Amino acid sequence: MLVANGVSKSFGDVQALINVSLSIGEGEIIGLVGSNGAGKTTLLRLLAGVYRPSEGTLALGDGTDVAKGRRRLGVVPESTGLYSRLTAWENIRYHARLHGVPDDVAWTRTQHYARLLDMLPHLGRHTKGFSRGMRQKTALLRALAHHPSMLLLDEPTAGLDVTSARTVKQLVRSLGDEGKTVIYSTHQLAEAEQVCTRIIIIHNGEVRADGTPQQLLQFTETTNLEEAYVALSSDRARSVDQSEKALSGWSRRWRGLFTPRTPLSPGVSEDE
Repeated sequence: MLVANGVSKSFGDVQALINVSLSIGEGEIIGLVGSNGAGKTTLLRLLAGVYRPSEGTLALGDGTDVAKGRRRLGVVPESTGLYSRLTAWENIRYHARLHGVPDDVAWTRTQHYARLLDMLPHLGRHTKGFSRGMRQKTALLRALAHHPSMLLLDEPTAGLDVTSARTVKQLVRSLGDEGKTVIYSTHQLAEAEQVCTRIIIIHNGEVRADGTPQQLLQFTETTNLEEAYVALSSDRARSVDQSEKALSGWSRRWRGLFTPRTPLSPGVSEDE
């Protein structure tokens, strides 16, 4: 479904990703696991077509450039970028209309997933008063409104309470059962083991291992994923890349990739 071949990404003198090659198939739930600054978000931005590789090639399975195939993608960035003066449904409907999805189709689809996320009673509420968990769930519903074949989730359970995190993980597993491909960035090994059928460990911009949890244990000759991760990332982790932090415009573009920045009406702002 997506192929990366020798992909590297540099910011000035800093190499955020180094010679990454991946082949991602339909229906896989893939966990990107690594510490802060490992390169997870940079890889997600490349997969979404927000960044261009400094070296290597990246394309969808049929050869389409990822930037041209964005309609096939659903993205949930770490910052949800919801319009605070709109209801949850209005945020979702606006996004669906931009993808040419009729309101009745978007509503039926939203109801289906809202039931799974326990969000159906809240679709008519303005998002300004939402908790972080409710904003995250709304962002997930928004990402699913146009029926994407692949989802990119950047730390989807970060900062959520136990119940909300559990609900999000259950939805991700159900999406895999539906045949959707999910790429799930996290630094929580236990979470990756619970949710993902395949785990990619990234450390200092390099893919250190790629396989099922059992394959990683066999490869490292360890008995649990924590030991496997330590074995694969024993060298000192680099500090969070300041050069990428300076690219605030790119960060805003990532956050708003599927939430357009065009004002809805005078005075309408977004809730972070």
